[in-house]
Amino acid sequence: MVPSWPHHPLSRRRALTAVTGLAAGAVLPLAEASPTTALPLAGAAPGAAATYTNPVIWQDFADIDVIRVGDTYYASASTMHYSPGAPVLRSYDLVNWEIAGHSVPVLDFGAKYDLNGGRGYVRGIWASSLAYRPSNRTFYWLGQIDFARTYVYTATAAEGPWSRLTTIGTPYYDAGLLVDTDDTLYVAYGNTTISVAQLSPDGRTQVRTQQVFTTPSSVGTLEGSRFYKINGQYYIFLTRPANGQYILKSSSGPFGPYTMRQVLLDLRGPIPGGGVPHQGGLVQTRGGAWYYLAFVDAYPGGRMPALAPVTWTPDGWPVVQLVNGAWGTTYPSPAVPAPPRQVTPMTGVDTFDGTTLAPRWEWNHNPDNTKWSAGGGLTLRTATVTNDLYWARNTLTHRIQGPTSTATVQLDHSAMRDGDRAGLALLRDSSAWIGLKRDGGVTRVAMVGGLTMDANWNTTGTGTELASAPISGSRIWLRASADIRPGAPRPGTFSYSTDGTTFTRLGPDFTLGNDWRFFMGYRFALFNHATRALGGAVRVTRFELSTP
Repeated sequence: MVPSWPHHPLSRRRALTAVTGLAAGAVLPLAEASPTTALPLAGAAPGAAATYTNPVIWQDFADIDVIRVGDTYYASASTMHYSPGAPVLRSYDLVNWEIAGHSVPVLDFGAKYDLNGGRGYVRGIWASSLAYRPSNRTFYWLGQIDFARTYVYTATAAEGPWSRLTTIGTPYYDAGLLVDTDDTLYVAYGNTTISVAQLSPDGRTQVRTQQVFTTPSSVGTLEGSRFYKINGQYYIFLTRPANGQYILKSSSGPFGPYTMRQVLLDLRGPIPGGGVPHQGGLVQTRGGAWYYLAFVDAYPGGRMPALAPVTWTPDGWPVVQLVNGAWGTTYPSPAVPAPPRQVTPMTGVDTFDGTTLAPRWEWNHNPDNTKWSAGGGLTLRTATVTNDLYWARNTLTHRIQGPTSTATVQLDHSAMRDGDRAGLALLRDSSAWIGLKRDGGVTRVAMVGGLTMDANWNTTGTGTELASAPISGSRIWLRASADIRPGAPRPGTFSYSTDGTTFTRLGPDFTLGNDWRFFMGYRFALFNHATRALGGAVRVTRFELSTP
């Protein structure tokens, strides 16, 4: 098993068609029209760090689309079966990011996304596009679902609320959305065969679509479109999964003809053991400097965003600035104004004091909203009777911070009922957890491994108890630590405490799987499900994500 795509020159669509019979969609951003001449890199803003280090986010945010609105940068990413979907990231310097909200509030694309008669694992929100339309001061998200149709959502603020604008019958695979300088909306999309669609002025319907490029067989697969107009030229930025990036350029309009140039191929990345940076977007600072925000395949953690400066050749082609022939681990920080505020860290403590969840949280499939509540802690009432965590609704997930991090949960289990299972998991297609089992009126803490799926995302193992210990009282602290450095099998470990201070290891190391085909990386997951009857509950009073 290998941690990244370079050894697998299949497109994601072909890979998923082979193993699931389905694939998914993407979308693209808007860049302001700007000169394409090479610009010198300016120094960082006063008080800012002189350099930044890649990855700029060591969390799983793949298929990045990035835009600038004023002095604020926004990005969107894939979330597959997690809900809400399509997180909107926000930054003021392209280096420090926070999660502002989600473009897709609920995955209302079929019962399988509710874990109702079917499951949506590795489907849902794939590569998608984020754009801003100055004429109506509106953000647009566009993405196709299950090769069936394309959805467009809009919001007047990045944090939302977002609402569905329209559904379009053409599934725009791996699409990029362009708001042209005359306000026309165009979409570049496709796999190997690249097409451009023009939307109606209100963005609700397709008025024209045309094939504009066929990838040469010598290149192979191209997908992941990002669509730009820069200095009067049209560009479609494309990835070769998972080791290359190419760009098409047209001087004759959005429908071409286009010529192609290689941007990078088999480039060493900034994460030891990780893959080649690819499939992201271009963005320009207000000061005129250009950057490429890509991702690096870095399983078991997922796909991590990395940033590099870009210059342009005199005839209008982008060039990634390298360090010793590789995507740099460090670069000079972008020259940007001082931020208006500090971004919210992606690590730290959550005590669930508000009635809504912070945007760092995403459910495994859509939740049953009648079975959870927040305020003075997070209450998870059992929503599913099952012995299979992969079928259990209302499992709440949090990305793991790399290269290593620890999640610690304080949990009140006094309202559990016989047959209930609640705890903290390392969740992916091969999973393990530490948690509570209540049977015969007795509660004990257990470490369970062997939760597995096959290549069609059907459950092949519901778990085996590997260690347990008796407990008393109504509170427990559960802890999971994960090493998500790519390149070799990495351990996850579990421990518990009855006083919040002294922790006891429970069970053996769990080996985190690093196969790429699940696409999403490991997550910490809070769960509570019944194996006998509904009615039980647990309350999470504190969650802390910390790094060494």
